[in-house]
Amino acid sequence: MGVFTYSDESTSVIPPPRLFKALVLEADTLIPKIAPQSVKSAEIVEGDGGVGTIKKISFGEGSHYSYVKHRIDGLDKDNFVYNYTLVEGDALSDKVEKITYEIKLVASADGGSIIKSTSNYHTKGDVEIKEEDVKAGKEKATGLFKLIENYLVANPDAYN
Repeated sequence: MGVFTYSDESTSVIPPPRLFKALVLEADTLIPKIAPQSVKSAEIVEGDGGVGTIKKISFGEGSHYSYVKHRIDGLDKDNFVYNYTLVEGDALSDKVEKITYEIKLVASADGGSIIKSTSNYHTKGDVEIKEEDVKAGKEKATGLFKLIENYLVANPDAYN
């Protein structure tokens, strides 16, 4: 098994506490509401929402995938860090055993956020993952993030 790591950094005008609440803590209800074509539903299938919880995300009709399940590995609400592992679903190919993610929000000098994300693709056997292989998924995630950010800008009283 090999591990391919992809790290990225982006910025947002939304401060970390509000962004973390919308992006992580309330995403299960917010994303299906603002992007039903992308995410049809998100539900807890095991656990209480904390570490160890398994969530099933069902994608909308416009997606290439039907569902994924992920396990929450870490949830630090004070430092705005979220860790989870994609453990099941058709987004995992015959090449990838699992994908671990870390999202960390840091306050920026202008009052917004710096979003630091790291993805670790754990491959089966000696399969190699290249950066271009993860770009399509990254672009979809960025599009979804922009929808959340735009929603928060347009609704200044939401998720405070």
